[in-house]
Amino acid sequence: MLKRLYARWMYDWETRLTTRDQNRIVRPLEWGFNWLMPYLHSIGLDAEAARIEQRPATGENAQPDAQAEAKALMRAVNEAILADSDQFFGYRRPTDFRLETRAPQLFPTNVRPETLRRAAQMEQRAAEGKLATAQFLRFTSPVRTPHPENDQVNARWFPAEPKPGRPRQAMIVLPQWNADALSHNALCSIFNRFGVSALRLSKPFHDIRRPAELERADYAVSANIGRTLAATRQAVVDIRCCLDWLESQGCEQFGVLGTSLGSCYAFLASAHDARLRVNAFNHASAAFGDVVWTGQSTRHIRQGLEDAGLAQQDLRSLWAGISPMHYYGQFASHSRGEAAMRSAKRTLLIYARYDLTFPLEYSLEVLRSFDEHGIDFERRELPCGHYTTGETPFQYIDGWHLGSFVYRAFRDLAAEAQNRQTPRSVADPNQAEATLHEGRKSA
Repeated sequence: MLKRLYARWMYDWETRLTTRDQNRIVRPLEWGFNWLMPYLHSIGLDAEAARIEQRPATGENAQPDAQAEAKALMRAVNEAILADSDQFFGYRRPTDFRLETRAPQLFPTNVRPETLRRAAQMEQRAAEGKLATAQFLRFTSPVRTPHPENDQVNARWFPAEPKPGRPRQAMIVLPQWNADALSHNALCSIFNRFGVSALRLSKPFHDIRRPAELERADYAVSANIGRTLAATRQAVVDIRCCLDWLESQGCEQFGVLGTSLGSCYAFLASAHDARLRVNAFNHASAAFGDVVWTGQSTRHIRQGLEDAGLAQQDLRSLWAGISPMHYYGQFASHSRGEAAMRSAKRTLLIYARYDLTFPLEYSLEVLRSFDEHGIDFERRELPCGHYTTGETPFQYIDGWHLGSFVYRAFRDLAAEAQNRQTPRSVADPNQAEATLHEGRKSA
């Protein structure tokens, strides 16, 4: 009885939180092949995409069979991504990394009075010189979009003094969809206490990267199929570029923490980059399309898709290339064979029992799939929902799970590195010297 009452209370609370923002916009279905043209050219599908773009598939002037053709081509695009995802998520290293110093801003995505008031207060304090400045890593994303402001990657830099005798370690942190610019900064400060530096990455179309015509980060996930694929590709590539910069700063061990949409981006990046050894996925789901179709916070997107005649199964195939479920084997492969000693991943998966945005059944599907693929991971269940994770007391429970995991994982990686540097003890001192000499030669 108490369990049912608690569940009902939690679902009611979660629903109130997911419905309080009134600036969600229902946008019509768009196929968005134009957002993928450089990639389509590389796989020989650009001419077909250009032809289909000339035939309206939606709206009043929609031509017969145009939508079926568009759907078939977008499925082919996803099949190509899955056949060679390293190409889709590959990139050229940026050459314009730079640190920028400025006062932080909130960049709110809702229009609630209290939020707008807080943003105005921060701007006033900054104008008066009363707000401490911060450092931000900036560079041009290798994945380009029609929005120059979005293509300038932004990541707040939280450097830490390394612990004596330990490798320099760093986390890349990605908050949830539509997070403001201060979200998850507290986690970065906590990691600094462990001697772990952090880059808090602004996802595509978020905060300072958000185009002026938007109040929310609508272009990151929307009823535009190709744009959503492109935004995910850009996010994954941006994460990997951040690793390149961290390496240039002397960091040797790396991790990634993602929440909600950030969790999806983080998983895809880690599946394609062996450097990401510490992985914290804060809310996770198997298929990108399932979340959009069934989640409370994406009902406005579903409406646009449903109005055009699409169904949940369509989204599974149209966004297959950005769905974690297709990359479990690739993620697990980093912990197998000879490479396991230097690339085995430490993984935490957190899910919420009363989640109405990433429904529980899909999170449990991830747990089962991790087990089936032999992925070694820790799991934590929160007694709340998706949005209520950010409320008291659940935000502190979640923060404890994330912080303690990151601490333990990097501690173990440091010990692992130390053990590799220490030669095996041998009875003959001359043999020990020979072992060290061979190690220097191989290095």
